[in-house]
Amino acid sequence: MDKASSECPYPGCFFCVMKEGNPSKRRASVLKFFRELPSQDDDGQVLPISGLWNTAMAHPNDPEFIEVGVFECMAALIWKGLKNRRWLSHDQNIYIPYYAAHIIGSYTMNMEEFAESAVHAGVIPPLVELLRGRLSWVEQRVAVRALGHLATYASTFPAVASQGEILELSIQLAMSSLEIVFSHFYQFVDRRLSYHCDLLTRGMGGVEMESRKAEEWASQLQCWSLQLINCFAFKPEFLPTICKPEFLVELPGMWGGLVNENSPAGIGLLRTICHQKLGRGPIAACPGIIEALCNIARSSDDWQYMAIDCLLWLLQDPNTCHKQVIDKVVPALVDLAEITTLGDHKKLGDSILNVLQDCIQSQGSGKSSISNRTKEEIENLLNSKQRFKWEKNMPREDLHIKQAASLVVKLEGNSLFSSGNISGAASKYSEALALCPMRSKKERVVLYSNRAQCYLLLQQPVAAISDATRALCLHRPVNRHAKSLWRRAQAYDMIGLAKESLLDAILFINECSQSSDPDLSLRQNKVPDYAERLVKKQMRAAWLFREAAIKHGGVHSQGDGGNIYGPETDDSEWETASESDIGNDGRDDMGDDDDWNNDDKRKDYDKPSLKDVKHGYNVQLTEEEP
Repeated sequence: MDKASSECPYPGCFFCVMKEGNPSKRRASVLKFFRELPSQDDDGQVLPISGLWNTAMAHPNDPEFIEVGVFECMAALIWKGLKNRRWLSHDQNIYIPYYAAHIIGSYTMNMEEFAESAVHAGVIPPLVELLRGRLSWVEQRVAVRALGHLATYASTFPAVASQGEILELSIQLAMSSLEIVFSHFYQFVDRRLSYHCDLLTRGMGGVEMESRKAEEWASQLQCWSLQLINCFAFKPEFLPTICKPEFLVELPGMWGGLVNENSPAGIGLLRTICHQKLGRGPIAACPGIIEALCNIARSSDDWQYMAIDCLLWLLQDPNTCHKQVIDKVVPALVDLAEITTLGDHKKLGDSILNVLQDCIQSQGSGKSSISNRTKEEIENLLNSKQRFKWEKNMPREDLHIKQAASLVVKLEGNSLFSSGNISGAASKYSEALALCPMRSKKERVVLYSNRAQCYLLLQQPVAAISDATRALCLHRPVNRHAKSLWRRAQAYDMIGLAKESLLDAILFINECSQSSDPDLSLRQNKVPDYAERLVKKQMRAAWLFREAAIKHGGVHSQGDGGNIYGPETDDSEWETASESDIGNDGRDDMGDDDDWNNDDKRKDYDKPSLKDVKHGYNVQLTEEEP
């Protein structure tokens, strides 16, 4: 290499090379630098690699380094770290394989032509060695990320797929990633490798910061493993390898990357599998997966539509539309049938209705077996749609009479609730729903939510979840009715669904902070005690490393680094106040809606960030003042 200027202590300094003003000279110097770097043993080699890492993250679409051999250089450096442990342990070279794999991943995540150059440069074999765990989980994380980007493109996927073990390795990593990070980093605070700590925190923060970042990186390790598997799942020939029961049953619990909104997560991979006929059979054969899909479909999470798609495809396929599937799927879809727009899905409720109608018609042709209860649920839903059409032709005065009658019965229900007659109140709310015009959506939201509260007190959490979900689907905007979120959070808590309860509780807190209802608004942005307690409880129950900690005996440290969520306690408090009219005096706008399910005409809603709570951590809660 050329010697650097006298001011620079490092020979052949990459940063000095980059200061060259003449583009031709700089290109030639950078080309020479990349060719010679892998054969050098000088100190300070990590500095140019870290500089390249920053450049690749900031300018991943810049072709300058691609054209002069950055991929060949990074592949050679990874091989050097794998084969020459003496070099790897010298100076700060231990960081270089990590940075090299990260650079490959950054430059291949957007540009297919860059990915093709990377494959031609021979990056796949060294990345596979890192994926095997030849170094540590930190390098596995960036290796699976880079391979996932390479597998995304049609032109480079065959090169990835030709390495037959990549899919199997990715499946094992997705299943074991949390345990690997826990047992190799999180569990023994005093044994953490210093370079791991430095990479996670970039030199900032102590033990607690390292632990938080480890949770985030563990989730990313799982996320990128799922992303890579998802690329294979689009190809039918790989589905037999993917669709093994021991893997499929774990997918609903894999929430993907906490800071990656585009992560497919486990539900995204299930959707890819379920979209193909060959994949639907194994999913339909696992009752636990069907039940999990139903729970996700009812949720208020960003991936709700993915679960709904899966359920619809299962019912539409004659080979999977059998009694075991129908009896679980239909109740969930009935609860969701009045939903309107969900993300890019327009008139989703109408699609659900059409599939359910086809389902009940197929009963007559012997293609499926439907229990009388399931058949009754579908028929009631279809009758509601017919009722909506009838009401369109009713005189407005008659509709107002029905609405007034419904209000009277609802008030009777409120009175019974206040007097402690919970069962009677629930019956009155049911009666009011039968009277209430279908277009009076605001009033029906209240009635369903009130009845959900009754079911909670009657220890009927499944019925409470159903009614709260119906209220949330009817509400405009969808999934944003605060009291229904809170009641469903409590119902999920009763049946032990910690993650679902946590998400609803977080969304409830968010809605409270924006509500004009004096019963809900948070004074000085304080979180209600009862909501804070439930959130803390579910954060412990849904902690990312919970299962690994139980298996391996918890966190060990000489200091205070024990369970960061404190002891296991059940100190959540339930709100039991009856719901009266919410911003509504009983005179709902009857409207002139032409369709039974109408698209919400509203601005996009910025949801609270759920990325930090999907695994039960990093929620900033303000404590109540004394």
